[in-house]
Amino acid sequence: MIAKAALAFLAVMLASSAAADDAALFTSCRACHSLDPSAKIMPGPNLAGLIGRKVAGDPAFDYSPVLQQAREKGRVWTLETLKTFLADPEAMFPAMWMSAQGIRDVAARKALARFIANPVSR
Repeated sequence: MIAKAALAFLAVMLASSAAADDAALFTSCRACHSLDPSAKIMPGPNLAGLIGRKVAGDPAFDYSPVLQQAREKGRVWTLETLKTFLADPEAMFPAMWMSAQGIRDVAARKALARFIANPVSR
């Protein structure tokens, strides 16, 4: 019984630690983006509710022409498109106004995508 309780506690602690690590990955993004749906306008679009939303879908934000074109073509953010974007934003949307490097580490990229996609993780 004590062993089961200890394992359950360890699982909670590891999950908590992983969530903190995922949040840390978003730190540099916070300079321009928010995950709070009620946040004021920032230099980048609000990322709350990103998954399932059209690309360039934040009505309060002025997007670069390449992102506006993606919206007009009906492109939608999915977890997979977000992972691809995080790998190399410029390759996915050449000449967009965001100046961010891609995330080379696959595990970090997946973790950041999950963090952005899942409101429960924050």
